[in-house]
Amino acid sequence: MGTYSAKAADVDAAKKKWYVIDAQGKTLGRLATVVARILTGKNKPEYTPNQDTGDFVIVLNADKVVVTGKKETGKLYRHHTGYAGGLKEVNYKEMIRRHPTYPVEAAVRGMLPKNALGRQMFRKLKVYTGTEHDHQAQKPETYEF
Repeated sequence: MGTYSAKAADVDAAKKKWYVIDAQGKTLGRLATVVARILTGKNKPEYTPNQDTGDFVIVLNADKVVVTGKKETGKLYRHHTGYAGGLKEVNYKEMIRRHPTYPVEAAVRGMLPKNALGRQMFRKLKVYTGTEHDHQAQKPETYEF
């Protein structure tokens, strides 16, 4: 007997499930680890590292996710404008005000592989600030943790 390894033909897009996770009151890092495991497919027995065996995830109430300790003012999101001296820093509190979905997206993106497969997995993440989403046709299941 050999170890089962999923092939690209075995991974059917129609068989992928959709999960809804309510982020209200959840800790950012713990939420991101659960979402990353679902996106990569590590919660399934047919997980294969070089194939996208994961499911779709819809995160609701992303603006109501919490951070512990002094991260609200101490956690920084950095980007560079491309100009000399163009490093910009925004703390968590300001980022939630400007772009409420970004902290959840950034935390999950950081836990996915840094290659084309990771970018493909990240496209299966849908993040919303309220309780409404546009994916009722996919019949998503509620995921509790």
